[in-house]
Amino acid sequence: MDTATNAILDDLVAAFYTAFTNKDGMKPNVAIIYQLFIPEGMIIKNTDAAPVVYSLQQFIEPREKLLTDGALVDFEEAETSSVTEIFGNIAHRFSLYRKSGVLSGERFETEGMKTMQFIYTPNGWRFCSVAWNDEKSGVTIPEKYRNR
Repeated sequence: MDTATNAILDDLVAAFYTAFTNKDGMKPNVAIIYQLFIPEGMIIKNTDAAPVVYSLQQFIEPREKLLTDGALVDFEEAETSSVTEIFGNIAHRFSLYRKSGVLSGERFETEGMKTMQFIYTPNGWRFCSVAWNDEKSGVTIPEKYRNR
């Protein structure tokens, strides 16, 4: 394992998750996603029957509004374990996360998995894509990711 590269990827992932936090009065910084990704990056929500594929702009703008207009408060999302593989100028991470908050007055807490792909660019390591699915009935987190 390339420990220097792994540390850089750890930092990118931490910045990604923190970008959405508005817990304890923290101001979300969703726009940092533009710096973490290549310009052509995509983010995919695959929690329902059909995936929803977002460009960076399509993903950032509604979340910025949601996290700052009072609809979603006390929100925090954090990685709880991961598996990262690096091969030359490409890398992949399977990330187990937990998220919680209050959406439209209703408290929630859930876990899920994100698959994250990275490439090495002239400006360093960047995300090229992220896709996620939340745990729900019939879709449970494999134990091997809980025990890391």
